[in-house]
Amino acid sequence: MSYESWGRNNSIARVARTPDRLTPDILAGGSFLAYGNGRSYGDSCHNSGGRLIDMRGANRILSFDEVSGVMTCEAGTLLSDVLEHAIPRGFFLPVTPGTRYVTVGGAIANDVHGKNHHVRGTFGAHVDSLHLLRSDRGLLTCSPTENNDLFAATIGGMGLTGLITRARIRLMRVGSADVRQRTLRFDGIDDYFARCAEFDDMHEYAVAWIDQMARGRKFGRGLLLGADHPSDKSPASRPASKPLLSVPFVPPVNLVNRVTLKVFNELFFRKERTGEQWRKVSWQSYFYPLDSIGHWNRLYGPRGLLQHQSVYPEMNGHDTTVRLMECAQVHGHASFLTVLKRFGAYRSPGLLSFPRPGFTLTLDFANQGAETVRLLDALDDIVISAGGAVNPYKDARMSAATFEASFPGWRELEAHRDPAMMSDFWKRTAMVLPRQSTRPAMAAAAV
Repeated sequence: MSYESWGRNNSIARVARTPDRLTPDILAGGSFLAYGNGRSYGDSCHNSGGRLIDMRGANRILSFDEVSGVMTCEAGTLLSDVLEHAIPRGFFLPVTPGTRYVTVGGAIANDVHGKNHHVRGTFGAHVDSLHLLRSDRGLLTCSPTENNDLFAATIGGMGLTGLITRARIRLMRVGSADVRQRTLRFDGIDDYFARCAEFDDMHEYAVAWIDQMARGRKFGRGLLLGADHPSDKSPASRPASKPLLSVPFVPPVNLVNRVTLKVFNELFFRKERTGEQWRKVSWQSYFYPLDSIGHWNRLYGPRGLLQHQSVYPEMNGHDTTVRLMECAQVHGHASFLTVLKRFGAYRSPGLLSFPRPGFTLTLDFANQGAETVRLLDALDDIVISAGGAVNPYKDARMSAATFEASFPGWRELEAHRDPAMMSDFWKRTAMVLPRQSTRPAMAAAAV
């Protein structure tokens, strides 16, 4: 099977095991990597030179405490299954990414974040313990107090420390899974930066959609969306049994182009009235709008898409955001999903977690080959020069130098890597870098 990533930019047949039982012998004789539900955008879920372990069969919810909200489940359990079990009992995920079709193991391995990082940090901050199967040490229990070094390396470790077999996670009690949404339509990027801190202070969730194609006085216009769960108990909206729409096949050409995006962005911006609006919104609509369109990634055509997500310090957040969006315009690329939000100071327990204080900008581009790669390289340069980082589990092409500048502590993860685990991402970045850091020597030479 192809075992594609969500970006669909390297569709080749890959060998995988689908074991009935997760025992140490399945990691014998080669290199391996856990494969969740294929929602990583780049090649961090690929192991083209070895074999994948398809984790989707390990998807049982093993226990749930309806008083504390603590759930124990197998690593292949989808967040959608967690929600289906938790919402009727008055609980919700404390942190969720933009799709609910992610496995719990994948959420831990990538230490995913959501619209409320400023309040609750990353997914890993709500993991009490996990079971880790290693080729060299067998099955281990890892937590902040037991094998704590492996626990930290596994959260955000992109599946390289071993197979996560199960996890114990803490859910959040809510009055309802639905939210009361506050929408602010702003006319330019300056307006966003003038109001974003207020939204963070007032709301559990805050995120902005940006019209990346807008120019002139409209540059950076968009919608700022704050939201909170109600404190009083009320029934939540029932999720649809299947997506409302679905893309049945890959079209021969990219349908997400400058012409279609210009029309979409104008309609999406104009659907909200000027100023602020308040209304109740279903949890599916606020947290997972694109889940309502099955296989939406196929719209990008046979070459797929490339996503760029970065984080950079708050002190130069405005200027860096402007430079990144202007760079995309200069290169003639249009981003379908342009999301801007503010990370808080909440520290992750993970060793290589992507979020850190500052602003994070996400851009989606149709893959146009070398032209798109040149754009992404230019975006990397802007981010690194600003003191920021590029997200590895959204990446398919960053250089080893960009990775090291983003995560200078990567060698500690390498020291904890299971010798049987490897990914295409790690092979093309970390494995071509020197095992010993040269930074102190360079600094001494400069002095």
